[in-house]
Amino acid sequence: MIAKISWPNNTITSKGHRLWTRIFRGRLKPRTIMSAFIEETKSLLPRIAFIACGCFSPPTPMHMRMFEIAKDHFEMQGSHKVVGGIISPTHDSYGKKGLASGLDRCAMVKLATHTSSWIRLSDWEVHQNQWMRTQAVLQHHQNFINNHINSNGAGGDGETNNHLPNWLPRELQERKDPVRLKLLCGADLLESFAVPGLWEESDIEDIVANHGLVVITRAGSNPGKFIFDSDILTKYQSNITLITNWVPNEVSSTLIRRLLGRGQSVKYLLDDLVLEYIKRQRLFNIKPKYITVAVRPNHFLFNNAYTDNNKNASGYPLGDQLEQDMDESDSPRPLTQHSATSRVFCCGESTTPRGTKLPRLGPGQAVQVITMQADEKEESQAKKQKIAQVQV
Repeated sequence: MIAKISWPNNTITSKGHRLWTRIFRGRLKPRTIMSAFIEETKSLLPRIAFIACGCFSPPTPMHMRMFEIAKDHFEMQGSHKVVGGIISPTHDSYGKKGLASGLDRCAMVKLATHTSSWIRLSDWEVHQNQWMRTQAVLQHHQNFINNHINSNGAGGDGETNNHLPNWLPRELQERKDPVRLKLLCGADLLESFAVPGLWEESDIEDIVANHGLVVITRAGSNPGKFIFDSDILTKYQSNITLITNWVPNEVSSTLIRRLLGRGQSVKYLLDDLVLEYIKRQRLFNIKPKYITVAVRPNHFLFNNAYTDNNKNASGYPLGDQLEQDMDESDSPRPLTQHSATSRVFCCGESTTPRGTKLPRLGPGQAVQVITMQADEKEESQAKKQKIAQVQV
């Protein structure tokens, strides 16, 4: 007796179809058949994506770790397939103390995620006319994902494949089943639901009922108590996933800003590229004596291009080289021209700002350029004059 195998409509992938064709024709060994069955079973799991909303002023490694912890949890459980992660910085009008500009925060997020293949920036919220509620942010991204899956490559607003936002998870159209976007957060956001007047109850219910929460908690905390104390959270507790972070990391954006404001080191508490960006832009009241640049120039070029293009967005097309150095984002960007007075110098450039030739370096070697501030130059010249007078 041969059992009939029934698959969900439109969920089997083209790769899986080829595998099962070879299996039924007897071209694969039993061990290979079992491996193929396991792989195809994984491809049929319900698909989810994460989105984290907040200030990210600045983004810390723990922000990125939350995504990795959540993805590990669902993969180890074998219950869902995680297809993407989205970071959505809040609008400037949120008005929180210590909030850097939206363009700077987006640039720092791009730097913080430059090594990730699946966590991406969405700057949609930053470019709105006003602060957006978390529920509205989730709904926008969920709608866009749904429309992209169902429209053969077009985006949620009639956009084509050539103009899709960079935050959109890759390979969504390999399957036609939906992707559920879940709000990724820490236990503090779960606790904030209980603060009177902070959240609209209708928003809380919509987020938990229609999207779901993935909460990263500290060891020893009791988030279940907050769920129990809330009628809404208890009603939809099956949509709330609690994940314990067994590797504590108490480094917060607030702590980073405090240390920077005191002139103390935050080395190894932030991604090096994020720290260099903070120094160059002199964010969070940092006052360095000099600025060191050219640490990984392509990424810095991107962020200069990102901030400049967003400040002067006029719809010009991107150049091929610039588009290669930087990922596309949600809104059109003009071609950036670097002025001769720019303080950013790249690997392979043959001249310094004064026109002096630099020695040619081998591939992979970086040029480190330290630019002196005007006060330091005057002080250096004054010292030279004093030394010359003494020698006379």
